[in-house]
Formats: sequence, structure tokens, C-alpha cells
Amino acid sequence: MSSDQNLQERKLPGCNGPIIRDPDEKIATPNRGHAKHFENATSEVIASPISKNQDADLSVGKEEGGRATVLQEEFKEREKQISHLRERVGLSEDPHIRPEQESTNRFSWPSFRVVFREPFAEFFGTMVMVMFGNGSVAQVLLGGGEINAPRKNGYGSYQGINWGWGIGIFFGIYIAGDSGCYLNPAITMGFCLFRKLPWRRCPIYFLAQCLGGFVGAGVVYANNVNGIDKFEGHGIRNVPPSPTTIAAIFCTYPQPFLAKTSQFVSEFVASSILMFAIFALKDVSNPGAMGKSGPGPLFPLGLFFLIFGLGAAFGWDTGYAINLARDFGPRLMSYILGYGPGVWSAGGYYFWIPMVAPFCGCAFGGFLYDAFIYTGSESRLNRQWWGLKELYDNRHRLMKRGHLNSRKHEV
Repeated sequence: MSSDQNLQERKLPGCNGPIIRDPDEKIATPNRGHAKHFENATSEVIASPISKNQDADLSVGKEEGGRATVLQEEFKEREKQISHLRERVGLSEDPHIRPEQESTNRFSWPSFRVVFREPFAEFFGTMVMVMFGNGSVAQVLLGGGEINAPRKNGYGSYQGINWGWGIGIFFGIYIAGDSGCYLNPAITMGFCLFRKLPWRRCPIYFLAQCLGGFVGAGVVYANNVNGIDKFEGHGIRNVPPSPTTIAAIFCTYPQPFLAKTSQFVSEFVASSILMFAIFALKDVSNPGAMGKSGPGPLFPLGLFFLIFGLGAAFGWDTGYAINLARDFGPRLMSYILGYGPGVWSAGGYYFWIPMVAPFCGCAFGGFLYDAFIYTGSESRLNRQWWGLKELYDNRHRLMKRGHLNSRKHEV
């Protein structure tokens, strides 16, 4: 008797329809195996291969998820290290990178770049400024007497120098936009005094700006070394008051008749106007400057005309250095290139005037603007006790925190 005949069959009462098998009966399978229930047999024969593929996909997904988690943790750890390094050198913890550019920070050089992004901006901005400024001075001094010039009267004049410095500051501001575009240690100090720029940024900004001026002067020398040799003589380097010197390509020297007081006053007045005008251009509440939306893209153009005007009105006495990085860095480069110790002693040891007077002048110019015009809360002059109480409270808080930390270590 066949197995099909052994199956118990039953019909529904009063129905001539199809035969319904008892679900409790065993069903013979092609591989001679049996299943207790029809549903179980179906799941064993049909669903089993799909479940195996699903298990394989799940295992692959878990591996990929594990790798993504590891990469994410590594990225977070790298960000933490970058923030720590930036804080140690005096910069803000957040480098303000655009979201679409953050994926490049996992590599070595971009990570280093993110740590020192603002100092790099100050370095290259100052370098470009000095290259344009000193380059224009070199062209006027070296080519001023060339008869083969287009108009037979040389290549440039004093106004060409003002144009060069104005264009230099114009492009330097754009290059250093990520850092705040200071390009001047005295301006940096002014923003620390009156605009809440953290003081801890000053050392690395000062270093970057002075190095930028130093390197920029070296580039100008390399570009004009043959002309310098032709003018002064091969291997001969002089400083004022020598009639054959062109050391003023690199740094400023005063007129020989000026007394020390007049030298200082000239740099002090020009620096005061510089800081006063910059605060006016940056004042978002000043509709006469750049409108109520802030300085905007016209700020570099305003600085261009400001520098041009300072050179045209206050440049004859001392050369309107108004910037330690623009004067000290190139002066040091000229000393190394063979102009010798005379770069420090010329003009009755004039070299310290462009190092000190701009700081005094910028502090005074910033004070004048905030005391009589500016109404924003950023200025210390607009806070209780001119901000001295806040400084005292912060110092007291830091001392208290240090005392608590020392007690924890003792315990």
C-alpha cells in the first residue's frame, strides 16, 4: 500500500470539496524526512536559505558598523588633541572649519595646519604686505634715476611707495582674514585692550607677524640683489647717512635733523590715527563707516586709503613705520644680509622708536575712540570700573581654583 493511501483523509460535513489533511499527521518529504507540521516543513525547506543570507548580511553590517565606530572615535580623539594643542599655544579651541572641509583633518599635515591656522594667516598676510611695501621702495630707490624708463625720469616716485604699501595692506588683510587680519603687533594689542581679543594669542601672533616681515624682506632682497650691487657696489652695504645707501628698502630711518622727541611724536601720531580709524571702520553701529551690517568686504579698501593717506601726510619724517613687524623683521634681515650693526645705531639708535611708539600710539588712539564714540559692551571703558573689577574677579577665581586643586593633590 502506498504512503498516500495511508494518509488519513476527512471531508467537511455536507461538502464535496477538496480533501483536507489533518495538520497533526506527518507528511512525507522528498528527502524521506518528516516534519510534525506543514508550516514547519515549509519553513525548513523554503525559508532556511533566506535566513542564512540574512545572517551573513547582518554580520557584514556589524563589521562595517564596528569600523565606522572606530573611525568616529579616532576622529573625535584627533579633534580633542587638536583643540588641546590650540589652547596651549593661545588659540581658541574651535578652529572654525567649514563642515564640508572637516573630513580632511584626519591626515597629518592638515591636522598641523588646523592647529596653527591663524598664525599661518598672520605670517603670510604680513609677508605679502612687506613684499609689496619694500618692493615699491626698492623700485623707487634703485630705478629712480634710470633714463630708459618710459618717461625718462625713472621708475616711480614717493607716491609709488604709498601705493605699494596700500596695496600690500589691501591683499594682506584678505589673506589674514581667518585670524582677524591684524598684521601688526600694536593693532593686536589694541584689540586685546579694547575688544576682548584673548591676551594669550599675543605671543604667537607677534611671532608670526615678525617672521612674516623677516621673510618678506628676504624675498625682496633676493629679487633686487643685482640692482643693489649695481647701486652700492658688489659686497658693499651702507646705512644712512651715507649718500650711497639704500638700506631704507628694508626698514625706516629718520631724517638726520630730527630730535628723539620728534621721531617718537611722528610715529605716535600716525599710530594713533591708525588705531582710531580701524576702530571706526570696524564699528558695526557706525553707519558712516561700512554700514550697520559690519565692516564687510570693503574693510580692506578702507585700510588701503588709510595707509596711503598716512604715507602721504606723515611719511616724510620717519617713514611711517607704525608697525613693529614691518620694521623690526626687515631690519633684522638687513643686519644678517651684511648691513651690519649700523642698522641699530643709525639715527642715534632710532631702531627702538618703531618698536615702542606704535604700541603707545595704538593704545592712545583706541582709548580716544572708545572714550568718546564707541558704545559697545566689548570695550573695557564701557564696563564697571573700566573692566578692572572683571580682571580682579577673574584673577581671584583662578587663584581659588588653583588653591582647591593643590588641596586635592595633598589629599
